[in-house]
Amino acid sequence: MEMMAPTPDNTERLLLLDGHSLAYRAFFALPLENFSTTDGQPTNAVYGFTSMLINVLRDEQPTHIAVAFDRSEPTFRHEQYVEYKAGRSKAPDEFRSQVSLIFEVLDALRIPRLSVAGYEADDIIATLSSQASAQGMTTLVVTGDRDAFQLVNEHVTVLYPVRGVSELTRYDPAAVAKKYGVPPERYRELAALVGESSDNLPGVPGVGPKTAAKWLTQYGDLNGLVANVDQLKGKAGASLREHLAQVLRNHQINRLDCEVPLEVGPRDLRLGQWDRDEIHTLFDSLQFRVLRERLYATLSAVEPEAEEGFEVELTRPEPGTLGAWLAEHASTPGERVGMAVTGRWGRGTGEVTAIALATARGPAVFVEPAELATDDEQALAAWLADPKRPKAVHEAKGPMLALAARGLSLEGVTSDTALAAYLALPGQRTFDLADLVLRYLHKELRDEAAGDGQLTIDGSAEADAARELAVRARAVLELAGELDRDLERRGAVRLLHEVELPLVGVLAEMERAGIAVDTDHFAALSASLGGQVKECEQRAHAAVGHEFNLGSPKQVQQVLFDELGLPKTKRTKTGYTTDSEALTGLLAKNGHPVLEHILRWREVAKLKSIVDSLIPMAAEDGRIHTTFNQMVAATGRLSSTDPNLQNIPIRTAEGRQIREGFVVGEGFACLMTADYSQIELRIMAHLSGDEALVEAFTSGADFHTITAAKVFGVPPDQVDPELRARIKAMNYGLAYGLSPFGLAAQLSITPDEARVLMDDYFEQFGGVRDYLQGVVERARRDGYTETILGRRRYLPDLTSDNRQRREMAERMALNAPIQGSAADIVKVASLNVDRALRERGLTSRMLLQVHDELVFEVAPGELEELQALVRDQMTRAYDLRAPLEVSMGTGRTWQEAAH
Repeated sequence: MEMMAPTPDNTERLLLLDGHSLAYRAFFALPLENFSTTDGQPTNAVYGFTSMLINVLRDEQPTHIAVAFDRSEPTFRHEQYVEYKAGRSKAPDEFRSQVSLIFEVLDALRIPRLSVAGYEADDIIATLSSQASAQGMTTLVVTGDRDAFQLVNEHVTVLYPVRGVSELTRYDPAAVAKKYGVPPERYRELAALVGESSDNLPGVPGVGPKTAAKWLTQYGDLNGLVANVDQLKGKAGASLREHLAQVLRNHQINRLDCEVPLEVGPRDLRLGQWDRDEIHTLFDSLQFRVLRERLYATLSAVEPEAEEGFEVELTRPEPGTLGAWLAEHASTPGERVGMAVTGRWGRGTGEVTAIALATARGPAVFVEPAELATDDEQALAAWLADPKRPKAVHEAKGPMLALAARGLSLEGVTSDTALAAYLALPGQRTFDLADLVLRYLHKELRDEAAGDGQLTIDGSAEADAARELAVRARAVLELAGELDRDLERRGAVRLLHEVELPLVGVLAEMERAGIAVDTDHFAALSASLGGQVKECEQRAHAAVGHEFNLGSPKQVQQVLFDELGLPKTKRTKTGYTTDSEALTGLLAKNGHPVLEHILRWREVAKLKSIVDSLIPMAAEDGRIHTTFNQMVAATGRLSSTDPNLQNIPIRTAEGRQIREGFVVGEGFACLMTADYSQIELRIMAHLSGDEALVEAFTSGADFHTITAAKVFGVPPDQVDPELRARIKAMNYGLAYGLSPFGLAAQLSITPDEARVLMDDYFEQFGGVRDYLQGVVERARRDGYTETILGRRRYLPDLTSDNRQRREMAERMALNAPIQGSAADIVKVASLNVDRALRERGLTSRMLLQVHDELVFEVAPGELEELQALVRDQMTRAYDLRAPLEVSMGTGRTWQEAAH
């Protein structure tokens, strides 16, 4: 769609959208399997609709807007023709669950949504467009309903989607005439002749658009055609005479009503100011990170206006004067200084190019470390490393790595504004400084005094860059204060200062250390997996008698459902789903060997892609330096990228071979792993206070066996593997908010059997039942859940009218306190271990944290002391009713060190 500038005479422009029509098109245009939240809420319709809406607002720049929706009640058309729209199939549940989400998007954007009982959306559009024309406004109608073409005139243009909802074609009177051979005022008559299958309005058999257009042109209009119907020759004429009553009925039914009783008129629909906080909350829950960025980038005109920017008194010190500036402006006890750094960082290293420091009183300084004289660099190094000089930084870990690469240490960070915002807004996915400044301070990230001549640097570009960095430093400082107050209100101050902030330095050191890898092992493993991929392909081809592309869903569908006639799976827009879950179910029911080969091919191909991605990640030091992320998971769990360590499988033999490639580095004796045993279940026992569950842990026997014995009423020695597996699934399932349907799917039993199993479980462990019920009710009342350290997860959907979203929020409410508390404990353990290592002066070091596991590189002669130290610090990280236990292992490789 081409960008359209506002009309030069500033004509008021009314944008009207047919909500259901566009949402339905979006639903079928975007693959359902690619658009859903991590909790399972489908989002393809709401994503497509919102994306289209942003584009149209950007390109058409309307002054007024509304979205019309159909209602479930019958309309006057149903009264005239009982079979009206009777052929339409029921909307899929996955679509219907998204309509209320679209309502929420529109409400957050302050866009009116209209519906009237007894009328359709296009009647509302017809009424408003006719009123707007009479008032001198131009109207743009966005709809996938061709009936709207009858509205087109010099004041009304239809934007009709031709490819999903991403591409819109503009229909003015000339475009309608070119497409259909009749002007817009005759379109309704042409449609009456041709019919509309989606409305169950059959046309005249044998009469297409060209014939209909020829007749209407020849006789002027439908009345003229009817008056001369006996003169029409051939089969088409005879067919029209036979179905004339049907045509007249169609013509009556497809008339759009321009007199719908509305409580608003066109000028009441002015595009308003949308609510930034509502958009943040809603887009966080829908996980629309990219769409939110597009919204802010393209619709800046409707963002809350910032009243001001930031003022700084910027200095670039003369050689030898930096120490004096720092002493005068940045060394007042207890007074925090804002800091901004430019450079590059990642993969355990970095390079700092410039630093700006800004004070609350106004003075700021800009330095380039590479250009500093020796005494100035020493003064800067001492100030950065002084823990008594409080500093505020945005995303401090990157600057720490960049400074460390230059031999500079960063201590005394009392606020990381990105981390603080993460604790305040844990569902958000990005923590851009400009966005946070606008949100919290209602300021723009700009220089209020740009060009005032305060800074003298050769070259305006350099001066602008210096001022920009100083403004960022001042913005970070002011934002830190506001976030401190917000975290105080949310009860998260201790969590920031005692856990998250100290962890930044620990993670930076782990990233700098990295872990040694055996690239030759990875290369050999890649070749082996490549051979297995080829073998799977050949077996799949042999099973069906010809070659086909196993990576093509279309070709797999053709082979399975057309050629082999296997039972159809869930229907999608492109046919039938061939995802792994569907094919696994099909294999269990049908057993055709090609299914086994396809599934195996996918598994091996995925493993090969993981191995192939690891090889180029090895740095010159022969080690892989992953990047740990503190601000991604709403539960507080760490994640990692380049590589994603959580993505390395351990349940299959091939997956475990990948861990064989992570090895002990030169100068160290071995790797050691330590992880918590059943930490989520111990936390569930602790939070629920269920004495029987706590006793099962403290008995010293196998936990799952003991709980199975209680549930099934048999002695522990009579608990067979199947009974133990059932209760193991139950134990972990409850900790993760598993429903009876989810448990049934895991155990291959019916939902009724799963409910009985859950009832039997709760009969023995009533404290767990009471806790699970209570945590949801408490979260619904408070609006959030809390971990043992006070980490909150906000769940506004607990009171949603959308049943699917409400149930997902309930599952999150069950899961968040347990999984979040596990994350808290592992973080505290990491901090305690790191501190103990430094206090003892050990050379051994912590390399990785993956889920509940810590990985260490053990220096020669330190294994026994390290094992005792780690076990002591990890088990004492938190005092649970079901005490923490730690399992350990050692070996040359990560896999050998498994336990």
